[in-house]
Amino acid sequence: MGMFERKRSLPADGTPAGAVTRKVALVGNPNVGKSVLFNALTGAYVAVSNYPGTSVEVSRGSASFEGGSWEIIDTPGMYSILPITEEERVAREILLTERPDVVLHVLDARNLERMLVMTLQLVEAGLPVILVVNIMDEAERMGLEIDIPLLQEKLGIPVIGAATAKKRGLPEIRKAIASCDAAHHASFGYSRRLEGDIAEIAGLLSGEYTLSGKSLALLLLQRDEEIAALVAGKEGDRAGAIAEKVREKTFERRESFHLDLSLERKGIVKGLLAGVLRTPEKRRVTAGERLSSWAVHPLTGVPLLLAVLYYGLYQFVGVFGAGTLVDFLEGTLFEEYFNPWIIGVVNGIVPWEIIRELIVGEYGIITLGLRYAVGIILPIVATFFLFFSVLEDSGYFPRLALLVDRIFKKFGLTGRAVIPMVLGFGCDTMATMVTRTLETTRERIIATVLLTLAIPCSAQLGVIMALLSQAPGALLVWSVCLLLIFLVVGFLSAKVMPGETPMFYMELPPMRLPQLSNVMTKTYTRMQWYFMEILPLFILASVLLWLGKITNFFDKLVNWMEPVMAFIGLPRDAAVAFIFGFFRRDYGAAGLYDLQTKGLMDPRQLVVAAVTLTLFVPCVAQFLMMKKERGLKSATLIALFVSVVAVGSGWALNRFILFTGIL
Repeated sequence: MGMFERKRSLPADGTPAGAVTRKVALVGNPNVGKSVLFNALTGAYVAVSNYPGTSVEVSRGSASFEGGSWEIIDTPGMYSILPITEEERVAREILLTERPDVVLHVLDARNLERMLVMTLQLVEAGLPVILVVNIMDEAERMGLEIDIPLLQEKLGIPVIGAATAKKRGLPEIRKAIASCDAAHHASFGYSRRLEGDIAEIAGLLSGEYTLSGKSLALLLLQRDEEIAALVAGKEGDRAGAIAEKVREKTFERRESFHLDLSLERKGIVKGLLAGVLRTPEKRRVTAGERLSSWAVHPLTGVPLLLAVLYYGLYQFVGVFGAGTLVDFLEGTLFEEYFNPWIIGVVNGIVPWEIIRELIVGEYGIITLGLRYAVGIILPIVATFFLFFSVLEDSGYFPRLALLVDRIFKKFGLTGRAVIPMVLGFGCDTMATMVTRTLETTRERIIATVLLTLAIPCSAQLGVIMALLSQAPGALLVWSVCLLLIFLVVGFLSAKVMPGETPMFYMELPPMRLPQLSNVMTKTYTRMQWYFMEILPLFILASVLLWLGKITNFFDKLVNWMEPVMAFIGLPRDAAVAFIFGFFRRDYGAAGLYDLQTKGLMDPRQLVVAAVTLTLFVPCVAQFLMMKKERGLKSATLIALFVSVVAVGSGWALNRFILFTGIL
């Protein structure tokens, strides 16, 4: 995912100083390995930004090979030159306006027949296409044989067999890019009637276009409004005659044009694959395919998901990350060795008490901010991102999306929302940013509400798991509470907000053993991104808390919150954790950790505090991201709604526990 990569700025035209940079656009369906190829070509340093006027992210990077300088553009997933989704519109807009010197079409070797239809469209559009038949290793494991040289001969363009996740085919791809010749490609004929219609419309076009006349004519016949507007703008006085001719032809073929065109293209692809693709009489089922089918079937997928959550989130992140690693870093290194040493050093050097308090006091930059960031938060975030990267590299997430799609539809979401939801367990700020990949505004708002309300970030989750696991039943009560609130609020949101849930479809990449190099690279870049964001915020929070202490504003704030704490059955000191939580959710969870170690809360209060804090107002970073993505009004309304639900849920849970005595 692009927002995890280390970012650097390219010049406005993407050209390194002193070199003429040519452009390569990577296109293809989602989950065919485009991003893996993009990272392999560009390295880790890329620039990620929204495409102008949209919420769709586009990644750009630079590469130098075969003596040339290149800008590589990773376009959003697209299934056809005729766009349906916003991502497809952006991908085509890049092809139309940026006029790439090379279009690298990446497809899945296991779905060659279906995906070659888009290759056909790119070739007939006259674009400088190189075809990368990716995931060849999985295709071969299934017993599929693909004659790459014969396919290249039939298409008239460079064709490369690759397995980019295993670095196979990369030298050939670089060489093909450097020597790409756009002038040569095969031509494909349709039926006499369709070719006649195309010729009549194409013959009226006189402007200069990125796409060929044949491609433009077909898009006009498919009633592509953006292309119609483009043609009208370029043709001037001739636009009326072209529009009239298109209306005449679409009226004549109004009953079956799209079906006829689809069937003709499939026929051409079948001809291309004759002698190219050989399938075994009895198709081999690989271990990855078996695991894939288990992951999407409810009877086996749900137990598999529970096992992943138990061993991944609870045991690895909760017990090992938030328990073992935090005990060592925070309890041993900081508390026993580093903090006493640094306090002694600062006290010996700095003569002013107020400055000593800022650096090594109760809310000191080093003794609180750095200790929280490095000793408590970093090990939990590191274990979560390692766990997340393993799942991502294995291809599990698309299967999880299919598994939960039916449930998510009850909330007005689709399975596509599973990525920001799971990512929310890492960082809700990043997850809020990723909601822009959802298709409708309704989906984005519902997902943002659920992320803000009931999805704890990894550091918060890890600390809470470590705290509650010490009290029998406490972790179960907390989990059930959050799940119920997630389900109820999600269901009500879908009922209250107008609109329909869109159709959901997703390509399934191969299920495979994660590669150590990929996992470590992803984990490192994500940790770096996260740590560079949180460390300044933790230092800022320490400074603000220090200012609050010396001005007594902090005590006043705690006093203001005391009635709220009493309302939900918590001691006055618990307000400190909630104030911390406003700066960052994980900061608040770390505040609970301090209160628990001081013995200031019993198991009932600990559970109530954990539930309320998890549901409480989003941290500053997440609120700012909500404001950016949803607007100030929506972000404010969501924050107010979440605060009311949090306090109400805390009160109800406290009364329930007191009444039943379950803890």
